[in-house]
Amino acid sequence: MTTRTPPQQLSFDLPSKPALGRDDFFVSPGNAVAVATINATTPWPGAKLALCGPAGSGKTHLAHVWAAQSGATILKATSLRDADVPALAQGPLVIEDVPHIATDPAAQNTLFHLHNLVLAEAHTLLLTGRQDPSRWGLGLPDLQSRMQGTHVVTLAPPDDTLLSAVLAKLFNDRQITPKPDVIPYLVAHMDRSFEAAAAIVARLDHAALSEARTVSRPLATRLIADWD
Repeated sequence: MTTRTPPQQLSFDLPSKPALGRDDFFVSPGNAVAVATINATTPWPGAKLALCGPAGSGKTHLAHVWAAQSGATILKATSLRDADVPALAQGPLVIEDVPHIATDPAAQNTLFHLHNLVLAEAHTLLLTGRQDPSRWGLGLPDLQSRMQGTHVVTLAPPDDTLLSAVLAKLFNDRQITPKPDVIPYLVAHMDRSFEAAAAIVARLDHAALSEARTVSRPLATRLIADWD
């Protein structure tokens, strides 16, 4: 049977920061600048910031951390088409996944006016996307130029320490205690991304339950070898 333990707070040799109210955001050299910028007590250049990084790198977590600190409203870019610009501009604001509206002229027009009004009202704006704003591909030239003029911080792919911590937390979230050699093996052989970490832990959980076995290195080896 799969070995499971009651949920508990894991202890890592890493500093951590609460995110989304209960999760830990693990700090490493690859994300330390972004964390420090989010936590800064001094204003961001131009009162706006673009937070960039690969899928699952922690953009949403850090956006929620900043929103909790600042009282900001969080909005998906794809929800901008019907947004109430004057109401949203009355406080700090997070717009997530801006590149997702690259083919939506109406949403881009809303973001353009929202950007201008939020800053005119002396509030702060946080924007997120996987790549640098210069590669967001927005079709509205005035909006694209404003995005490219935004100060950028980037979340890098995880190093070994951070990836190990993330894997441990993902297993803990599923109440799984893997064999001690599983996480080092995964770190050495899997794709180095948070997205891949979540996928491999989900597959290991499913396979272990289906086969009524522990999460072991042989099981991890087999799944890595069969990875598409």
